[in-house]
Amino acid sequence: MSLILIVGVMVLISFLLSPRTKTADGFFRGFNENGAPPSLWTLVFSQVTTWIFARSLMNAAILGYYYGIAGALAYAAYYLSFLTGGLIIDRIRFEHGQDSIQNFLRDHFGRLGTSSYNIVVAVRLLSEVFANLLVIGVLFGAAGSNAYTFGVIAIAVLTLGYSMMGGLRASLRTDVFQTLVLIAVLLMLLIQTLTADHFSIQAVMASSPDASGPGWVLLAVALLQIWSYPMHDPVMMDRGFLADRTTTWRSFMHAAWISIIGILIFGLLGVHAGLLKSEGEALVATLTRLFGEPTMLLFNAALVISALSTLDSTLSSAAKLSIVDMRLAAPHPNNGRLAMALFLVGGLFFLFLGSKDLFAAVAVSGTASMFLAPVLFFCILGRRRVARWSYALAFFCAMTAGAVYMLEAGGQLTLLEPLFGVSHKYAKLLILCVGVLAAGCTAFALGMRSIALKAGEEMA
Repeated sequence: MSLILIVGVMVLISFLLSPRTKTADGFFRGFNENGAPPSLWTLVFSQVTTWIFARSLMNAAILGYYYGIAGALAYAAYYLSFLTGGLIIDRIRFEHGQDSIQNFLRDHFGRLGTSSYNIVVAVRLLSEVFANLLVIGVLFGAAGSNAYTFGVIAIAVLTLGYSMMGGLRASLRTDVFQTLVLIAVLLMLLIQTLTADHFSIQAVMASSPDASGPGWVLLAVALLQIWSYPMHDPVMMDRGFLADRTTTWRSFMHAAWISIIGILIFGLLGVHAGLLKSEGEALVATLTRLFGEPTMLLFNAALVISALSTLDSTLSSAAKLSIVDMRLAAPHPNNGRLAMALFLVGGLFFLFLGSKDLFAAVAVSGTASMFLAPVLFFCILGRRRVARWSYALAFFCAMTAGAVYMLEAGGQLTLLEPLFGVSHKYAKLLILCVGVLAAGCTAFALGMRSIALKAGEEMA
């Protein structure tokens, strides 16, 4: 009942904060009624709360629980994506003069660039709706139960309601409120952890003694994926095209350190619980035994708050992708509202279909996004022109690697262990990431050379 009350209050305040936006700039770009872009701290808080989503908090705690401090650090490392994301935005906007990722890709790779990118982004947005509704549902009851179904549908409809009122403008306003509440909850959880019985910072820091352990391997994976990961996240990228250069850059920098601290708090909670777990005990059971119901209410509240903020931001990005970027309809708020509703229905469909494959796809999105790493290195930073076949090959390699990892993790395929002698899924993931990055960069280097040779022949 207490969790339901918290959810009700959060949704009610979100409705009160959401303006009825009538202009395209307000709905799709977040501008206020005077046509002004969002302020620095509005952007910072919006970036923070939309990237610290429910699945992220749970993953950070789980990785800390099973792999110690290395697991927590590995997941926190993904939030260095704010630094690489800020760099990507800065170069595309202010050096290449483009006003969207799609326009940059269209300029370099034509329809191939935009079509492949839009497909990946659309799947990511759909999966975010699915994943966050799933987290909310299991907080209210077992999957398939009446409480689960009611919780999912109620949250989905209510979030859609205030999101449709104001689009990105509503998302930005509610994100500020939701972030402040989330920070307060995270600080309370941190205090509970640091003052808990048997808590030892020395034990926490020594919780991953094996340098070749899964947590450290995942950290290496994260450091490879952060170069491409932000570019395929439309929620982050959309917020990079709203304000001036200085404000935008500072918003990404502040979002990085705030988010890393937030993720590490949940990771620390998981590490502490992992050090004191009983044999065969799961994370939530251990936390409940160690901290009791009041602390678990805070834990669940953090998950719900982050899920709400991610859902409304995902829906606003879905509207922009469909209407502005893909140009499927005229850029009018009503068309954006229709796109929001369709994406939500799609997420609910996969959720109640019971598809585990889509949820697994969320976990490998970092691998699938790695076709964009050579784009960053050669085209965005290097300012080079590359043959389109190079982009197509990098895209194919990344999609193949993502599919292989998903099949390996699900037990439907056994390919990497016989070839490389590794059995843990993160070791397999590291091999795939290195392979994709090497193949993509090689293809781009050859594609750059072929462009140069063609230009030389034309001049001759």
